[in-house]
Amino acid sequence: MLARLLELRERLLEVTAALAWLPPLLARISVGLTFLSTGWGKLHNLDHVIAFFTKLGIPFPQYQAPFVALTEFSCGTLLALGLLTRGVALPLIGTMGVAIATAIWPELDGPVDLLGREEFLFVVLLVWLALAGGGPISLDGLLLRAAGARSVARA
Repeated sequence: MLARLLELRERLLEVTAALAWLPPLLARISVGLTFLSTGWGKLHNLDHVIAFFTKLGIPFPQYQAPFVALTEFSCGTLLALGLLTRGVALPLIGTMGVAIATAIWPELDGPVDLLGREEFLFVVLLVWLALAGGGPISLDGLLLRAAGARSVARA
């Protein structure tokens, strides 16, 4: 019985290893397209975003709003493509940190309430992407293969 369980475990590990490219691809595309979309929306409604940032007490909202909009749009685009994945995850983590501190935190009853918020979940996925990279199905992986890298699993 134990031998069969170990054999089944080995087969499952082979299947999961063969699908290791899928989680970073799904994370990059879903988070990247979300930020691309929110950045695009902010770029086309800067007056509204400036007013919202002013209400939140964010300093220099007339500069911060276009900066955040451009950061979300450009980094979201690069993330979805898997280009410079590790690097572009960092400014997006920063924007989510500011959003949590200014817009989300006052609404929470405590830190545990933060765990289910999409902003926190974005931070979790972005931290993972910053550490693990965009995976083999990314422009990072393609460029590494073209440069002759032996392994692109952690592109």
